[in-house]
Amino acid sequence: MGELDLPLRSEQQVLRDSIRRFLADNPQPAWRDLAESLGLAGLALPETAGGFGGGAIDIAIVMAELGPALAGADWLSHAAASLLLGQIAPDHAALSALSALATGDRRAAIICPASTASMPVVGEGAVIRGNATLVAGAAEADLLLLADGEALLLIAADRDKVEQRHRIMHDGSVSADLGFTLKPGDAEVLATGDKAGALAEFATDLILVGRCAEALGLIEHMIADSIDYLGQRKQFGAPIGKFQALRHRAADMKLAAMKAAALVEVAILAVEEGRADRSRLVSAACIETADAVRIVGEGAVQIHGAMGLTEELRLGSHFKRALAIAAAFGPRTHHLARFAEAAA
Repeated sequence: MGELDLPLRSEQQVLRDSIRRFLADNPQPAWRDLAESLGLAGLALPETAGGFGGGAIDIAIVMAELGPALAGADWLSHAAASLLLGQIAPDHAALSALSALATGDRRAAIICPASTASMPVVGEGAVIRGNATLVAGAAEADLLLLADGEALLLIAADRDKVEQRHRIMHDGSVSADLGFTLKPGDAEVLATGDKAGALAEFATDLILVGRCAEALGLIEHMIADSIDYLGQRKQFGAPIGKFQALRHRAADMKLAAMKAAALVEVAILAVEEGRADRSRLVSAACIETADAVRIVGEGAVQIHGAMGLTEELRLGSHFKRALAIAAAFGPRTHHLARFAEAAA
């Protein structure tokens, strides 16, 4: 199906299996469950800060498993911010915050082009003005990591300086609109220039492949639910799975999932290895995953009938979340242009 087939080390296989066992007994985990029971808050932080030193593959493994539990949106933003903080500030003053992030006592969110609908403006002296809208993971964050391509800034989510408006999205996730009126000294400058630009690009690609992995986890479950239903639902005295039209639809769904998984796997490895063609592969994965979300989601709803969009079946919530992920990839034209530019 659409399950990720990545070259996993033994500890990564243990990580995946542990999450699956936990979710089997706790299908709707809260943040505290992820942090305390699974230790996922520190997955992407270095071992010196109490973390596990995980990278893009580890994050993708977790997102693929958390996707069907609808628990990955906030965690991905925290993991991406933690990974960048661990890379840029292992000996920096920010290190004091990393241990609390590793235990989950504090939460971080990243503000980059892939995690928000609009970016604020960073001026001279790290003065920040404007808004960041629909920031994933920011509603409960204690620290905000702003990566705008010109500077990497660490900001305390102080409501006196960062205005917040929370929004419950149609898929049930919570995002935040952030308004900034920061003065010099309110934000801690971690990097500037080319280094900041490279980190912002990396963060964008990391968020995108994490969402692709999450979508594949949802796609896998939508297909499994549809196959089960084809064998259970009967019409004219026979399971509807015997009808050729529906069998062909299920085959199309599986093919779309396999195509998306193949490109997502390559993109994850490109991010993990820091390959030069990373941006091209990530954009290709986003395009194919968005197509798979549509083909699989619409096919699953058609197979289930109108009840496929109700709250009684998990299919409805899975399809809503998958659609939200596809929308969060950004315009298709952007990824096509990015692919063409990188391939030129």
